[in-house]
Parts: sequence; C-alpha cells; structure tokens
Amino acid sequence: MRQADLVLLHPPSVYDFRRQAILYGPVSDLIPSSPVFEMYPLGFLTITNYLEARGIKVRIANLALRMMNDRCFDVPSFISRLKPRAFGIDLHWLPHTHGALEVAKIVKRCHPGIPVIMGGLSASYFHDELIRDPHVDFVLRGDAVEEPLEQLLQQLGKERDFGVIPNLTWKEDGKVHANPMSCIPSDVDYVDLNPLQMVRMVLRYRDLQSVLPFNGWWQNPITAVFNVKGCLHQCQTCGSSAAASQCTVSRYQPAFRSPKNMVNNIQAIARISRGPIFVVGDINQAGADYAAETIALLHEARITNEIVFEMFSMPSQDFLPALDAAVKNWSLELSPESHDEIIRSRQDGTVNFSNAKMEALIHQALALRCHRVDVFFMIGLAGQTTASVYQTIDYCKRLFDVTDKRLSCFISPMGPFLDPGSHAFENPEASGYRVFARTLEEHRQRLLRPSWRQILNYETDSMTRDELVEATYAAAERLNELKLQFDRIDTKRYQAIARRIVRARELENRLNASEQGQLDPDTFALLQGEINEFSVSTVCDKQELFWRRHVMNFRWGSIARQLLFTKKVQAAERGALVEYS
Repeated sequence: MRQADLVLLHPPSVYDFRRQAILYGPVSDLIPSSPVFEMYPLGFLTITNYLEARGIKVRIANLALRMMNDRCFDVPSFISRLKPRAFGIDLHWLPHTHGALEVAKIVKRCHPGIPVIMGGLSASYFHDELIRDPHVDFVLRGDAVEEPLEQLLQQLGKERDFGVIPNLTWKEDGKVHANPMSCIPSDVDYVDLNPLQMVRMVLRYRDLQSVLPFNGWWQNPITAVFNVKGCLHQCQTCGSSAAASQCTVSRYQPAFRSPKNMVNNIQAIARISRGPIFVVGDINQAGADYAAETIALLHEARITNEIVFEMFSMPSQDFLPALDAAVKNWSLELSPESHDEIIRSRQDGTVNFSNAKMEALIHQALALRCHRVDVFFMIGLAGQTTASVYQTIDYCKRLFDVTDKRLSCFISPMGPFLDPGSHAFENPEASGYRVFARTLEEHRQRLLRPSWRQILNYETDSMTRDELVEATYAAAERLNELKLQFDRIDTKRYQAIARRIVRARELENRLNASEQGQLDPDTFALLQGEINEFSVSTVCDKQELFWRRHVMNFRWGSIARQLLFTKKVQAAERGALVEYS
C-alpha cells in the first residue's frame, strides 16, 4: 500500500475523552457531530482535491471518529505506521485546542523528523502562540491554504526556503517568522469538491472508518457545499463574520463560488449520493443576479436530492416561487437567534428583518413544495435574560400554532467558547460579554474541567453562567413538551429527551456543588468516557436534525462507472505520455 505524502489528522475535542470524566453539555446537539466534535472541516476535502490534482497523495484520518467507534483504537500505534512527508492537524474550531496539541505531541513522539503543520481559523488567530509549541513546526494562516500548503510540501523536499511561502508562520533556531498574508483568493472556484476522490482514498488505503465525516453519517449522508468564504454580516459572536474575517484571515470582502461551479459541485455529489446537500451560506448574499443564476442552473441540473438552503436575511417575494419551480426537493434553515427583534439587532445590526417578515416567508415556503423549515434560536446572546429565553419558547408555540408538521424549532446554548476574532471576543465589554479565557492555553485548560458550566469561556451582561445553564435545561423541557403537543415528535422520543434532561440537570447541579470541581468516585465512574448519556440529545433528539432516509443512500452503479471511467482516462494519459517520450 502506497504511503501518502500528506496525512491530515482530525483530533477529538479532548484527546483522552475515553478516560476523562466530563459533562460536556448540550453544546453539540444542533450539529451533526457529538461533543467530541468528530466532524472534520470541509477544508480537508478541498485540500485533498487540490493536492491530488497536482500529484500529491493525501490521506485523511478522522482520529476522533475512530476513537469514538472503537474504544480500543490505539492512536500512537496507528500514527507510528504512517510515513508521510508531513502531518497536517486542523485547529479550526477552538474546542479542538486540547486534542490538536495532544495529537501533535504524539506525532512528534512517533516521528521526530516529520513536520507537523497546523491550520484553521483558530490556528490562524493564535498562530504566534501555537508556533511556540515544541511539537508544531508550521502554521498556515487563512481560510484558503491549498496553494501555500502545496508550496510548503514542495519546499520540504528542496532548499527549504520557507520565507517565500505566503501565509506561513514558522520558526528557525528559536526565532519565529510570520510571512505576509498574501494568498487570499478573491473567489472560491480555484478548487472543486470532488466526492469521488474520497471514494478513491478509501480504496487506496483500505480504510473507510478514517474518512467518514461524523458518527452516523453512513446512515444519514448529508454533504455540504460552501458558496462563500467570509461573510457580509456582522454577527458579533461569529468567527466568520465580516469583522472576524478581517481580524483572523485578513479577508476584507467575501469570496463567492460562482453559481456554475457551485452547481457543478452539487451535481458531483448527487452522482454518488441520494442524501441531502446543504448549501452553506445564503445564496442571496451575493445579490439577486447571483441567486437567480444559481436557481436557473439548478433547474437545468434537475437534481432529485434534497437541497437545504440557509437564509441569513429575508429574500425578495419572488425568490421562493422561483426556487420551488427549479428544485424538486428543498428545505429552509432560518436562524433568527432570538424572538426579540432588539436582541436580534444587537447580535447583528446588518440583519434587519422583523418577525412578521420571517413568518410571511415561512407561510410562503409551506404553501409551496418546501419539505421542511427549521428555525434555530440561541441561548447566551447579549441582552438576553432568562425571561427572554422563556419568551422565545412561547414564540415557538406561536409558530407551531400557525404552521404544520414541516416546521420545527430548536434552541441551544451558544458555546462552549466565543469565537476568537469575533467582535464579542475582541471587545467583550462593549458587546455585552465577560470573557474568562484569552489565550490558547487558557482554553486548553478549560476543556478539562468537569462540567460545561465550568468550561464556558463567557457569560453575558444579562445572564451568569449559572443562569445560562439553568435556562438551557428549562427551555429544553418546555420546547420538548410543545413538540409533543403539536405532533413534532412522538411520545417515545419525548420521554427519552425528558429523561435525559432530568439526569443531565441533576448531574450538572451535583458537579457545580462539588468543591473546586473535584469529583467523588461515584460521579467519576458515571462520567468517565461518557459522551452520549448526558451530553447528546438533551435539548433535542439528534434524529430531529436528519432528513428523510433512502433504502439505498448511495448510487453504487454510478460510483463504479465513474471509477472505471477515470481509471481508463488515466491509463490513456499514461500511454500517450509514454508514446510521446
């Protein structure tokens, strides 16, 4: 079996979660992954496709998922068998701080001479602190590192002139160098998402488990297509907002994927999968013409997969009818954050839609062929009180009252950390926040605390962490009751969530009462290695996030034909090269 040139390792949030006793809380209930945050960033796929197209072999190893699915999976033994030119470790989301650094330490222990490269938004923000870690050799800054990474890999085998590589932070003889941020692509068309490449990777390394994106993906194979890097909006807690993008990756304007390229990516996914395709980023951000062109191309493509669209603001009156005419199966995701328009405006002053406009959009969608509308609310917003959280649940009841079963509401705490680079992180007092961790090391240490109340790196000017935790469980209980009342969930699911909330709340209160966070032996035994019982499906059942399943999730015949076709093309190209030479 051929060794890869680059191995991309995705760490768990806390490396030794299988031995630790931590109540992670419901911080991941509204995303596909668990509190281990085993879903690797989409950048792994774009890096793979970019480098493979240039003859550089890449292997993805989702260590977090392997560790979840096999309690005996030996990470050092697995890493010791790999012999690439370099290892890449993502530190995209701040909750991976502990896991990323521990995995880097293991790599260096197994392979002292093989470079360790870190990347991601959090790595970019904390690059100066991160590069000083003895187990980290390079940090690639930015939200588009494919080209600098190729240059770095080429330099590793040549004269090693690292000073010419854009976006690179490196060290030599104890001195830290931060090269200029000069690679900031103005569009996203320079790399495609080719899902067939992942199939080839599985076959090449005979390793399916390391490539799966998150736990349960095989049964619910949702995929994503990003249409933008950066954002026009100014959500004050978001690490990809306009202000945060400027701060962290020097991106002053969003970079959009062209409609043609985006729809080509969607078609490539649809050729191998029947699962839902999530378009990440509001296609209206780039203007009405961009959205219209995207819809026109989707109409021509005639894709039958469910396509899920995000709406950051309210589109024009004719947007949904046009979408409905072009796409057979579609759904919407809306994130008003709060029912309170004043709090919503404080969270993002660039989003100026009223509840009335949002409700009109919902009714319009449900009058069309829309399969589903999910509405997401958050707990932990500046200006939001406990009473306001409960009023948000009352607003959910109002929405249930006037809609059908295709609409559902979700609420979750924001956390566990404020995103570095966001306005709230950079200017907490002005934003209505108190921040309890500023450095990478401080966040790493917080991740080892026994409860999510103690892990949180923030509280607001209106809610303490104690109040935030209590409001979360109380709101979840009430919303769970409403979903049963309005037939959004069945009795069995309602009872399971209700039991989880009671047990998680009792355990959280017990941990909070313990002196200096010390766990008694019984509590330690209850929590050791536990990620599901008290921290998954507590504010909602994760199954509520999944779309309709199919008898056959994948188009195996199409996959086989495509693999055979590309193999013949590659053989023909090699033959032509031999004949030419």
